[in-house]
Amino acid sequence: MTGQRIIRPDTAFSISPVKGRKRPRVHDHAHLAFIRTLKCCICGKPGPDPAHIRSANALYGKPQAGMGEKASDKWTVPLCREHHDEQHKAGNELLWWASKRIDPFGLALALHHSSGDDEVAEGILQSHINKQGQSNGT
Repeated sequence: MTGQRIIRPDTAFSISPVKGRKRPRVHDHAHLAFIRTLKCCICGKPGPDPAHIRSANALYGKPQAGMGEKASDKWTVPLCREHHDEQHKAGNELLWWASKRIDPFGLALALHHSSGDDEVAEGILQSHINKQGQSNGT
């Protein structure tokens, strides 16, 4: 019997994708349902949409979503229909968020970390809504 060699693929013990390939989108239906129970992070209206952030941010480890792709569900924030439509129509998503004085990446991660805890999430959202109001001089 001749010896056979087992060749281990480069990715055998890695959770990282092969270089040049995108990571698959991670679905989190429970988190999306939780986001829908919150209020819009801009105006405070109840019954928001889970709005996915498409832009990239290396500081937070957020990859760019490609054309026709949605980001993983942890990169969602609650936006009412009006603000969600604005987000999609904005030519530059990052400038749109800056105009609202909101760091969507930090907000998305904070909400994902507190997913299921209404009290913590309410405090996180209230701080963003208050910051937004202060930028408008109210």
